[in-house]
Parts: sequence; structure tokens; C-alpha cells
Amino acid sequence: MRVFVAGASGAIGARLVPQLVQHGHEVIGTSRSPQKAERLRALGAEPVALDLLDPDAVGKAVAAAEPDAIVHQATALAGTSDLKHFDKTFAQTNRLRTEGTDALVAAARDAGVGRFVAQSYAGWPYARVGGPVKTEADPLDPEPAAEMRETLAAIRHLESAVVAVGGIVLRYGGFYGSPDDPQLELVRKRQFPLVGDGGGVWSFVHFEDAASATVLALERGKTGIYNIVDDDPAPVREWLPALAAVLDAKPPRRIPRWLARLVAGESGVALMTEARGASNGKAKAELGWTLRYPSWRQGFPAAYGSGAALAA
Repeated sequence: MRVFVAGASGAIGARLVPQLVQHGHEVIGTSRSPQKAERLRALGAEPVALDLLDPDAVGKAVAAAEPDAIVHQATALAGTSDLKHFDKTFAQTNRLRTEGTDALVAAARDAGVGRFVAQSYAGWPYARVGGPVKTEADPLDPEPAAEMRETLAAIRHLESAVVAVGGIVLRYGGFYGSPDDPQLELVRKRQFPLVGDGGGVWSFVHFEDAASATVLALERGKTGIYNIVDDDPAPVREWLPALAAVLDAKPPRRIPRWLARLVAGESGVALMTEARGASNGKAKAELGWTLRYPSWRQGFPAAYGSGAALAA
């Protein structure tokens, strides 16, 4: 297929493009700046500089590309770590999930594009009640923390818009595998504490595994939603000390919920103590997805351990 990848120069896009090429697809990759064009060309994509928030430009770019499929991976997540002002931190990503999605959906409709795949998130949006691990059939949080309401509304908008046109939504877990992840330095400096009982359950996925699932969803996925996470949802009290150990850092500090609320807001407390994990059963069964790193317990050491730099 000819595949139009919006956000191809981002963290997931840069892993996705080579895998698409390896599967025999032609890739037209967008970025927000012409400077990244050479990087995309080196990855095997035909580069296009595009502002996804300009609907006219999006329509023209998609029409000119004449793609068989569109993959929406555009976000503005680089360097984001301010949990207290959650919606402000994710404001640009929220625009890409609403205005950007609408522009791409309209362009796809006008150009007669038959396949549409879009990035969503499984890391915290599920309702914070019931069991610790959720499936795609479970509801999203009806009452998110006040600082997270706009972000969850943007996620809901993207998902409903994409599914409404017969597209596929991929709810990725927490990405890892990038040496530039700002959370790593916070863990090293003991500035990423355990809050309360550390009972929030997180689901992770390595960038390479996320990319391989995306290729499979493009090729054989059905309309609807898939959780793209590893096999091992785990509470913060398990994975955070393990990550610190991999980084040769001291164990994380423990702070009470009331203090965390002052520092990281209600959103930070919810993430650390109440978040629910996600099940990947549907993606594995329907897509035939096999993970390179079935658990963060193998993935963290491979990505961040002492031998990771040599392996890279």
C-alpha cells in the first residue's frame, strides 16, 4: 500500500516507517519542519512538511500523495513531564487529536482513502473502578481528575471520529525504549517518587513492539479499538523500583498522597495510585501480534541497562 504517515518523524513514527518499508509499503511521511525531511528520506519515506492544524494544507497533501491508507501518529509529547498542569502540558497534542484528526478524516474522505489508523492511549483513561486490568470493552473514566478532563475529551474525540469512518484506534501503553525519555533523569535523581501505596497499574510497550503492532493493524486490523500493550500490567510499586535498579539509581522515595497532591496535583496522584492497566488479548488474537519484549521486566534492561548502549 501507499501509506501516508502523519507524524512520521516522531518517536513512534521513526520506528514505524522502516517497518512499513520492510513490509513492502510505500511511505509518505510528514513532519512539522523541512529540517527533518532528510531523516525521513534516510528511513525510506517520501518526506512532506505539513502543519496538521492547517486543514487546507492537509487536504492538498493527502490528495497529492494518493495514499491507500493514512496512519495518524502526530503528537507533541517530547519532553512532557508536568503532571500537575496536565491539560496545559498536553494542549498541543489535544489539538492534534481533535483538529488534526478532523482534518485527516476529511482529507481521507475526499481522497477516497480506505484505511485509517490512529494513535490513542491506554495508560490512564480507563475508569478507576473495578479490576486492575481493562479490555477495550471497558468504559473510559467518567470522572477524570479535573486537570485531565480536556485531555480525555480529546482522546474520546479522536476515537469516536476514527471509528465512525471505519478506522482503527490503537490505544498504546506507556512507551519506552528512547534514551531521551525525560522520566529517566527524574528516576536517576530520585524525583519520581512512589506515592501512597503505589497501587496505580501501568501498562507499557516498547517502541519497536508498538510499531510492529501498528503495521499488523494496518494490514489486517478490523474497525474498532485495540490495546497495544505488553503482557505484564504492573503497579507502580513494582515497576518503578525495578527501573531505578536498571538505571543504577537509588530506590525511589516514598511520599504520602497529600504531599504528592501539592507537587503533582490530583492527576499525578491518580496516575500513581488509581490508574488501571490494559489487556492485549484482542490485539494478539486478531492481529497475530508477537512481542519482542513481552514484559517491561525484559524490556527495561534491554533498553536502559549497562549493555544497552553497546547493543544499539
